[in-house]
Amino acid sequence: MTVRKNQSSLTADEKRRFVAAVLELKRSDRYDAFVTTHNAFIVGDTDNGERTGHRSPSFLPWHRRFLLEFERALQSVDASVALPYWDWSVDRSPRSSLWAPDFLGGTGRARDGRVTDGPFAAAGGNWPIGVRVDGRAFLRRALGAGVRELPTRAEVDSVLAMPTYDMAPWNSGSDGFRNHLEGWRGVNLHNRVHVWVGGQMATGVSPNDPVFWLHHAYIDKLWAQWQRRHPEAGYLPAAGTADVVDLHETMKPWNDTTPADLLDHTPHYTFDTA
Repeated sequence: MTVRKNQSSLTADEKRRFVAAVLELKRSDRYDAFVTTHNAFIVGDTDNGERTGHRSPSFLPWHRRFLLEFERALQSVDASVALPYWDWSVDRSPRSSLWAPDFLGGTGRARDGRVTDGPFAAAGGNWPIGVRVDGRAFLRRALGAGVRELPTRAEVDSVLAMPTYDMAPWNSGSDGFRNHLEGWRGVNLHNRVHVWVGGQMATGVSPNDPVFWLHHAYIDKLWAQWQRRHPEAGYLPAAGTADVVDLHETMKPWNDTTPADLLDHTPHYTFDTA
């Protein structure tokens, strides 16, 4: 059984293996397919039309499946690798070990955001940005520039306390747990982290930055925590809702998985802590 660990508790060997598997997916051209898929759904998901990966109830199950696909790709390279998660309510500083040269590398330089250290720095030649929104073919970050503070534990708890998964109009204007976690309303959790990291993470091609996977692994963990706190509150909407994915409808681009199929993560992986 795959166990997803807090990145702060990874051993040196676990970090090395994770980085090596990510780099191999990049080298073999498998990585960029994930970036392309994510960007296509960012562009296509709109408040007033069909929406699947974002601004919609299926934000959480869609990304759960997306992460599973990526984790399986990593494990095809090295079966020992699991996705770590980044608890940004604790590891809140650009000086956190997450950003060390032996793992993800740090922030970008002031003039152009270019990351200059770590295994994904342009100078190493192993991480060219092929799926991009502009002409810059190097990984960029600006930690803490777009927004000063990452979400706090109190803010996380305030969202976990919300008793209803989602509600009409089922988009970025909705109330409820999903939209407050996604960050279009309220204290803004998920979206704020993307902006705090900056660079490609603040765009539709955000998986260009490997921290994307650690961020979303934590979002996924928060969904699991919410489910345990509210065992009677299920996924909504259940049926008959235009432009969004109901409980038993399949999700693009896979068309073989419904939100109902992904409510329980434990057949696929567990977390190191509840």
